[in-house]
Amino acid sequence: MVNRQSSIVNRRSGWSWIPTLYLAEGLPYVAVMTISVIMYKKLGISNTDIALYTSWLYLPWVIKPFWSPFVDLIKTKRWWITAMQLLIGAGFAGVAFTLPVNSFFAWSLAMFWLVAFSSATHDIAADGYYMLALNEEDQAFFVGIRSTFYRIATIAGQGLLVILAGELENRMDVNIAWSITFYVLAALFIGFFVYHRFILPKPLADKRSAEANVKNIVQEFFGTFVSFFRKKHAWIAILFMLLYRLPEAQLVKIINPFLLDPIDKGGLGLTTSEVGVAYGTVGIIGLTIGGIIGGICASKGGLKKWLWPMALSLVLPNLVYILLSFYQPESMFLISLAVFVEQFGYGFGFTAYMLYLIHYSRGNQATAHYAICTAFMALGMMLPGMIAGWLQEQMGYTFFFCWIMVCCIATLGACALVKKYDI
Repeated sequence: MVNRQSSIVNRRSGWSWIPTLYLAEGLPYVAVMTISVIMYKKLGISNTDIALYTSWLYLPWVIKPFWSPFVDLIKTKRWWITAMQLLIGAGFAGVAFTLPVNSFFAWSLAMFWLVAFSSATHDIAADGYYMLALNEEDQAFFVGIRSTFYRIATIAGQGLLVILAGELENRMDVNIAWSITFYVLAALFIGFFVYHRFILPKPLADKRSAEANVKNIVQEFFGTFVSFFRKKHAWIAILFMLLYRLPEAQLVKIINPFLLDPIDKGGLGLTTSEVGVAYGTVGIIGLTIGGIIGGICASKGGLKKWLWPMALSLVLPNLVYILLSFYQPESMFLISLAVFVEQFGYGFGFTAYMLYLIHYSRGNQATAHYAICTAFMALGMMLPGMIAGWLQEQMGYTFFFCWIMVCCIATLGACALVKKYDI
């Protein structure tokens, strides 16, 4: 029997690289999906354009399963990790460099595209590398650690970096403030690149596949894709993947503009730093606690027992935004409490979604089918988000949030189909 411990060159404790690797995995996603929305709002871009163009940035995660097999064909996963961190750093530096110019919107979006594609590829390599660099016992031990540091990356991005940008806005031009913020991110990723270049272990199993070739991979992928759609109740599963998060897909593009817009435009008039505290810190804490409790509940009864409670917890807390838009409170405590409640409900309710993806993926090709499920998950966020800004500008904030509650019918309808036919 081969000793799994000896199959790794320059073996190091997972503590030396897992925290930094999953910080590097979480930060780009947060920057592309959330920080960009806040930044563009502060730079005067309309809600319509913000929602439309930042939703397109989901595309790399939608199509990730199509190119993930080729990561095995070219170089090692360790190489992909460090190369993508260097590209992500270059992309953030590109965002920072383009913000002070007149045509910053188009150029910075191009740089965000570079970050998004590099980040999606980094996800593929990092998650595969995790399996190769650790034995089964260590994989189990560090699974919670990697999730924790991914959450820390979310708080650091949506919280600390946004607060930093807000403090800089008080001292200089808004474009320069955000430019400095993204230079900080760029420097951080150059640091990740250098650190991981020397620290990441070199598993002997981490090598390009000698047996695989492009033709075989393409044939295997399309065979997997066909088998996915031939599974029992495939159309119900796809509807559920696309519709369960329909309210959230639109809401997530409008929350930060709503918090930032002045009172006379229907918003709450928060500063950038206050948004970093309310949504990026308090909200993420609520999201994390909700997810933890959701996981505990799911372990005691599973999806069949918890589908309806989790679905309702996902949709009902959205009511807080109708109340916030109607009363427009000035109290940071009340605003933060409302965001906490909504994010807690989302964290708890999202557990059912992930449980269903696992449920539907079961079988001989579970890993590949799960990757396709996550692509549908990203597509379900991308398409509704594209029109959210236009809808909000046509309706105003209060009626838009009422529309979000109407969309909850689609979530509950998808749950009813799954409950009746597939679980």
